[in-house]
Amino acid sequence: MDRPQLARDIMVTRLVTVTPETDIFEGIHLLLRNRITGAPVIDEDRRYLGMLSESSSISVLTLTARQASESGAADSVAAREFMTERLVTLKPDMDAFEAIGQLLKHRIAGAPVVGDDGEFLGVFSERYSMRLLIHTAYEQAPSSHVGAFMNTDMGRLIEPDRELLSVARMFLDTYYRRLPVVEDGRLIGQISRRDVLLAEHHLSDILEERERALLEHSGEIPMLKRERSSPGELLESTEVAHFMDTKTHTISPDTDMLSIAQVFLNSNRRRLPVLEGDRLVGQVSRRDVLVAAHAQMAELPHRESEPLYLSATDEAVPAFNH
Repeated sequence: MDRPQLARDIMVTRLVTVTPETDIFEGIHLLLRNRITGAPVIDEDRRYLGMLSESSSISVLTLTARQASESGAADSVAAREFMTERLVTLKPDMDAFEAIGQLLKHRIAGAPVVGDDGEFLGVFSERYSMRLLIHTAYEQAPSSHVGAFMNTDMGRLIEPDRELLSVARMFLDTYYRRLPVVEDGRLIGQISRRDVLLAEHHLSDILEERERALLEHSGEIPMLKRERSSPGELLESTEVAHFMDTKTHTISPDTDMLSIAQVFLNSNRRRLPVLEGDRLVGQVSRRDVLVAAHAQMAELPHRESEPLYLSATDEAVPAFNH
């Protein structure tokens, strides 16, 4: 390709979407079933209205988790009970482009970086990979090591006994998308936003089963509804329109890949809706950018001496926050 790649070259056009009238619990189930972290909200004319995100889903299901705990339908759930223990981990001296290849191979958005003794050192993620792509495109520099591009924020660490509601609140109050679980300084697991959604969704199922059992065996009004409102009744509305994110950044089909990478680096967005006018025509995710850039680098015969051709711009490289 003799020009920078554009959004139209890498965007996905077959998307899982919802309408503003979709029930929020149905929308959450749709995200979990399709293993996606967000779905565009469109009207009948395919006009883009907003995004149903993991964050909004967690805020809704947290009501369910709190209610399950208060009602006695479920015991307090600790991090060790729903964390992921089989993890893809990276070493700080690993080639950063090889690390991107590992993220793509395992279809994960980030991986913990650990020392030889299992000590947690940081996280190498899709977002921080954008720093590498931009750095390489501007500086025409050789690939660097993971340690130079990982996020070393230790505020994300949690202990294995942290309760589900506390973990959910941490995701709601921060930009974190994964929380390393550490014991005595060693990484023993990790919790993602999806892990929290699955755990809270499970509690929602427990509540529904409990209500059905009460109806079938006692013929009485379910205790849950008699003593307190159901999760849906606690909400002002259960339509997606009430919870969707309407402030999402959008791009056009002609936005170049370097500009897209910069948006991903400078925001917490994981996907950018592609619009022609006000209509949704596709979507570009961080993963889409990494796949395209990784493929481009793989085609270079001598990667160390070749630039990553993301854009024709010659602007100065922007400053990065480590």
